[in-house]
Amino acid sequence: MDVAKQAQGNDESFAALFEESIRNEVIKEGEIVTGTVIQVTKDFIVVDIGYKSEGQVSVDEFVGADGKLLVKPGDRVEVLLESREDENGLCVLSKEKADRLKVWDEISAACERDELIEGIISQRVKGGLSVTIRGGVKAFLPGSQVDLRPVRNLDAFIGKNYKFKVIKFNKKRGNIVLSRRVLLEKERAELKGQTLERLKEGQVVEGIVKNLTEYGAFIDLGGIDGLLHITDMSWGRVNHPSELFQVGDHVRVKVLKFNPETERVSLGLKQISDDPWSKAAERYVPGTVVRGKVVSLKDYGAFIELEEGIEGLVHISEMSWTRRVKHPSKMVAVGDTVEAVVLDIDTANNRISLGMKQLEANPYEQLRDKYPPGTVVKGRVRNIADFGIFVEIEEGIDGLVHVSDMSWTQRVKHPSELYQKGDEVEAVVLNIDTQDGEKPKISLGIKQLIPDPWDRIPYDYPVGKIIDVKVLKVLDFGAFVELEKGVEGLVHVSEISEDRIEDPRTVLKAGQDAKAQIITVDPIERKIGLSIRSALRQAELADAQGYAPGSTGGATLGDVMRAKLSGAVEAGQAKKKVKGKKPRAEEEDWGDE
Repeated sequence: MDVAKQAQGNDESFAALFEESIRNEVIKEGEIVTGTVIQVTKDFIVVDIGYKSEGQVSVDEFVGADGKLLVKPGDRVEVLLESREDENGLCVLSKEKADRLKVWDEISAACERDELIEGIISQRVKGGLSVTIRGGVKAFLPGSQVDLRPVRNLDAFIGKNYKFKVIKFNKKRGNIVLSRRVLLEKERAELKGQTLERLKEGQVVEGIVKNLTEYGAFIDLGGIDGLLHITDMSWGRVNHPSELFQVGDHVRVKVLKFNPETERVSLGLKQISDDPWSKAAERYVPGTVVRGKVVSLKDYGAFIELEEGIEGLVHISEMSWTRRVKHPSKMVAVGDTVEAVVLDIDTANNRISLGMKQLEANPYEQLRDKYPPGTVVKGRVRNIADFGIFVEIEEGIDGLVHVSDMSWTQRVKHPSELYQKGDEVEAVVLNIDTQDGEKPKISLGIKQLIPDPWDRIPYDYPVGKIIDVKVLKVLDFGAFVELEKGVEGLVHVSEISEDRIEDPRTVLKAGQDAKAQIITVDPIERKIGLSIRSALRQAELADAQGYAPGSTGGATLGDVMRAKLSGAVEAGQAKKKVKGKKPRAEEEDWGDE
């Protein structure tokens, strides 16, 4: 009996050993096995996986986020068999690797079922973003798959939780590639169909600013984008859409045009409100004083925003009565708040003309009282023209000295012969021509500061008188000589010498002194003719007779000619009254002599 029992025990032991050997062969390295916690020590968790020896797992792998141990003796756990036996004869086990492997199996199964995977974008990496999905597994999200449009700032997505579609999976290499764009495209396609069904022209819809350009903003209406052009954003001035919007803003807009075939949508924001120009004529009557902000400066003036959508132009000529404003920036700057007067309004073309100088008294209206004809003024030469010089008598107020009013006796061909810019001159006010709303024309004269020398010239320089002269200029037809400062006469080429002279320049030079005899005096034409030849002849005759020309002793030829000339002067003055104003100096032609 004992022998039979012993044989039976041996059979059972053999069967157990056989089953254990089979189990040992079944358990393979690199696979997940289920075991029982049989002991918890300070550093290790001892797990029995049914192998010939137990295995150890680091306590750290069973510690939760709160630092507490998650297992106790008797608990069933899943671990990865890394090695059947280490140097101590124990199995090498890992719970973390088992968990990671289980996650990869779950991800693989989800990919096969075409399921979405949820994850948190953890950090930026080369070419895109790193996403933490199930069990802490890292996946790659390419930058091109983050959104529907290329994203410049990928850092803005870090820390956000999204759902993704797996577009590439390799368990052996541990490579997972995700896409968010695929999901967005699918959602957008669904929204697009719904939006196209309900979209109509004239409808007010809500959208999200998706993108900004220099010419407008693209608004996402739900699967389809509409363009809000910069000219349809506001009735007022908009330099750039970024002044009104930022990407992501929610806006209400009106559908202006919609083409279902091309799926193009034109939107408007200002069309939601009334056009302010519809009532502008009532609010901005000419003469009204208004207040506004300078919004733009041009070479020709400044634009003032009176209210949203309504601007007026202050032309550069309407900024100051007296200042010479070369550019509006000398008077105002963008952003300044200014006052102005409405000068005119054109509602058909949406234009308002404004004036700033009209807020001040017109200084020109008092000029006639301040500067009556005959007033002597002083000023600097501000500008020189062919016909005269402009003299500034006050800031912004100029008077013109015509070339004919510069000298009684000199023939001034160009004002630059006598004056330069910046010269200080004295003049007499001749006339002030004022017209309503226009800058007055002030006529000045310099020669009028002294009496007309031609009132005395016929008496001081009678015909026959021999005088000392200085050659001023030598021309083909003769030489101009100076009798006294400002008084000139002409010695014709035929009156230079007894000999025939082809070119006066061979005989006379500018600056040369000579004696000449007065042969003609014309008070009407204001011309004096002289003869060097006659003066030489008189000198020779005097030498022959033994006395000098001009000596006293009885009536001379000069006395006789002076008496005749006196009558000629009186006759000439009478002729002057009949003929009227004498011709200007620049119109005279000495060459005819």
